[in-house]
Amino acid sequence: MDTPASTTAVIVESLTRAVVEHRLLPGTKLAEQKLADHFGVSRTLVRQALFQLAQNRLIRLEPARGAFVATPSVQEARQVFAVRRMLELATVRAFMAESTPAKIRALKKHMEAERKAMQGQDVSERTQLLGDFHVQIATLMGNAVLAQLLGELISRCALITLMYQSSTAAEHSHAEHEAIFGAIVAGDEAAAVRLMQEHLDNVEDGLMFERDLPTNDLSMALTATNP
Repeated sequence: MDTPASTTAVIVESLTRAVVEHRLLPGTKLAEQKLADHFGVSRTLVRQALFQLAQNRLIRLEPARGAFVATPSVQEARQVFAVRRMLELATVRAFMAESTPAKIRALKKHMEAERKAMQGQDVSERTQLLGDFHVQIATLMGNAVLAQLLGELISRCALITLMYQSSTAAEHSHAEHEAIFGAIVAGDEAAAVRLMQEHLDNVEDGLMFERDLPTNDLSMALTATNP
């Protein structure tokens, strides 16, 4: 039988994945009873999960109103990308310094999955893999803390891109990942760092801050997590 802690983790993971895969949209109300019914748990466990998600800034808790998927402001979006630059440029440098054939092979395997996803019709898988590219570099370094921090930032970026990104951005991001990977394989640290900087700059520059806020239904988003 699952423990309360493991059950809470399942709820957190499921909701986070729904956000990252662009199925659970900014502003969606997260009704406690609906979540409890969906996961077959008590509202107490749902509240614990929602509290953790609020700590990660993926949702906001409003007194007397409940929980809602966060709606990052333009200022927050800028700040998230500023932090990503600080972390990810240093991460690329560190990865290059510690690079091994095994790590390159592992990153190549991710790139192959990303290429396949770009050719398919599964938007959720494509979105997940594009975000995982950045986390994978930290994970391959064996730095669990860095991988966790980047994972949380990528999740917040998923909300930001839902609100502000153009529909063609995924193809551009993949092409830029290919260029970064090519520089890593070539052992060209300066190029890899420069390309990562340009990639993050391009993603931020492509945000359309005048875009209308999308809406969606909670039941639809969660049902999609359990095909």
